[in-house]
Amino acid sequence: MNTTLILIIVAVVLVLLLISLYNGLVRLRNNRENAFADIDVQLKLRSDLVPNLVSAVKGYASHESETLQRVVNARNQTVAATSIDDKIVADNALTSALSGLRVTLEAYPDLKASQNFLHLQTELSDVENKLAAVRRFFNSATREYNNKVETFPANMIASMFGFKREVMYDLGVEQRATLEVAPEVKF
Repeated sequence: MNTTLILIIVAVVLVLLLISLYNGLVRLRNNRENAFADIDVQLKLRSDLVPNLVSAVKGYASHESETLQRVVNARNQTVAATSIDDKIVADNALTSALSGLRVTLEAYPDLKASQNFLHLQTELSDVENKLAAVRRFFNSATREYNNKVETFPANMIASMFGFKREVMYDLGVEQRATLEVAPEVKF
């Protein structure tokens, strides 16, 4: 009888451990998805600002149509993206296109003095700062989730229930290549 009681207690403890590990994985996955929802909100704000920014620039820089078209195309990809991975790729493309636009704009002092453009630029800068903050939070949530998925004993439960390692929000190949080049300083 004592052996039966011990086996029942061990079985109950194992079931409770399984439930606890599974629920922990679900909470971390949901936390990661919530963190990306914050990124999604900021991406939407940025997407809404881009057409206004492009319109403000068009009047001053009409012959820079290739740069403007890259921004518009990248913005459209961002809006059309559906999965987290697709949104990360599209956001990296838009970030790259916007940085190309910023470089182009240096040649237009009249545009930089336009109140409408300055307001849009300030709003865009604010959204970019918020995006940086929510990306850090997303990566933190992803790291915590990945740690749980890959460490023992949760990794056994994770593999049984289809939890897998998720990708971090990174710069992408194009931006990483840009960062590896030393900045050029001109006086």
